[in-house]
Amino acid sequence: MLARERVDVVDYAPALSDLTPGRTGNLSVRDGDRFAATPTGVPYDGFDASDVPVVTLDGDVVAGEMTPTSEVPMHTGIYQRLDAGAIVHTHSPWASTLAVLGDELPPIHYMITAVGRRVPVAEYAPYGSDDLAELVVTEMADADSDACILAHHGLVVVGDDLADAVENTIHVEELCKVYLRARRHGDPDTLTDDQLAAVERRFQSYGQGGD
Repeated sequence: MLARERVDVVDYAPALSDLTPGRTGNLSVRDGDRFAATPTGVPYDGFDASDVPVVTLDGDVVAGEMTPTSEVPMHTGIYQRLDAGAIVHTHSPWASTLAVLGDELPPIHYMITAVGRRVPVAEYAPYGSDDLAELVVTEMADADSDACILAHHGLVVVGDDLADAVENTIHVEELCKVYLRARRHGDPDTLTDDQLAAVERRFQSYGQGGD
């Protein structure tokens, strides 16, 4: 059941070590009405594919030797309402700094278009709660963003697959760092909607698949 996705979780989980302290991050990848997720409280290199929990979009665990992440409600909420193939959740330091300030990430750099035109902030709610899931999904949908800062908590980012979601997480964390450093020297300038739209058009032909 979800054999490839469970291997992907094993392969990509170690990337969390560079993005979040201790064992506080989690990730998942979806196939249809189920997803494979990191187990809770386990080192990122401390499990194999047979351990990886498989969870339905209703939150029921249907396979795997270990208990899934405590953030299952947030993962199920995102998969139920947003077009996401994978999710990465971290407590990365720069995004978490914005989280404790209660500040969103504005469009200070063109690379923000990897996830949208801004990264909103969801109000605080206890981790692992349905309330947090609802706040996050609402903010992401309203901002049309693939990322959301969680007040007094951390960051969640989605992508088409785990490679995409991890890369987007790295982009957002770096932009949070740039933004916070720039604020030490004044009010950072932001890109206009027209400028962001131009970047989005250029990104459509970016990479080896472009013309």
